Parts: sequence; C-alpha cells; structure tokens
Amino acid sequence: MKKIGILIESDFYEPEISYYQHRFAEEGMELHFLTRLWGQASLTFTGHENRLNTITVSETFEDMDDKELASYDAIIVPSGMVSDRLRYTQDVTQIPPATQFLRRAFANKSIIKGIICHGLWLVAPSTELVSGRPLTCHNNLVGDAKAYGAKYIDQNLVEDVDLITAREGGLCHLLARAIINRLNNVKNA
Repeated sequence: MKKIGILIESDFYEPEISYYQHRFAEEGMELHFLTRLWGQASLTFTGHENRLNTITVSETFEDMDDKELASYDAIIVPSGMVSDRLRYTQDVTQIPPATQFLRRAFANKSIIKGIICHGLWLVAPSTELVSGRPLTCHNNLVGDAKAYGAKYIDQNLVEDVDLITAREGGLCHLLARAIINRLNNVKNA
C-alpha cells in the first residue's frame, strides 16, 4: 500500500484537503496528516474557508527517524496558510522543524515531494531545495520562487523528477493525479 504524508496546520484550504482524503483513498493509498504537536498527544486544526472542517492529528514529523520517513512514498505541502504556520521557529537562528523535515524528504529521491500554491513558503529557509529546479506556484509567489533560484514555469502543473508542483489549491486534482500516476508508474499523456 502506498503511503502519503500531508503536512497540516490551521487555515488549510478545505476543498484541497477534502479532495486528498477522498482521492487517495480511492486509489487504496494510506493517508497520514503530519504536524508539529508541541508536546501534545494530538491537535485539532480548522480549515480556512468555513472553519467547519476540522482535522485532529496525532502524528508528527518531529523526531521521525529516517526509516519511518523512507516508508512514505510522497510528502505533500498543501496550499493555504499551512506552510506559513509550519515555518515558525522559536529560535530564529535555527531552521524551522517542518523545513528540516522537508530537507530530509528532499534528500531521499525515492520520496515524491508535492508542493502546491503557497506551500512553497516552507522552502524559504532552505532555498537550495528548489534552486535551479523548474516549478510553478501561486502567482503571488512568482517573485519568491525566482528569489529562491528556482526556474519558474508559467503552467498549472510542473513535474521535475521527484518534485511535483501545482499553481494553486483549486488545482489539487492535477497534483494528486500526477502523484498517483508517478506512484503507479503511469506515464502522463
């Protein structure tokens, strides 16, 4: 069974997260929401649009060892304010824990990294992750992508080896389809 990790925090884009919950399940893929638990057993996060959708998370990327990380086939950084909240660090001289986790995921080329829309913000403390790589992002982040040294491509979806990016949360179906195709070894037409 393929295993997908989605980084999560409050102010997630509800339609995107709901789509992933249903779409990956349709493919028989195991979905895990990962967050920073701040020493708690679990945390409940609220969506951005209606603040009615909640997700209670008890899994964390904190202290995840390399063996467990390697058990994931894909890690997704979703749209909305998730990445902005996850890039918080108490010590501004340190890379945020979520970005440290993402660095480790990028170091493992067998893990697909999916970044959509404002998810690109989580890369800001470690721009070397995308420097020189083709990607797309929300129109508001094009300047950020270029400042990170990435090769911005004006398309809704860009695939570059183990990195798949999509322009905005409303295009989550494209990101999910590309990840599913890659995990099932299907060539995109």
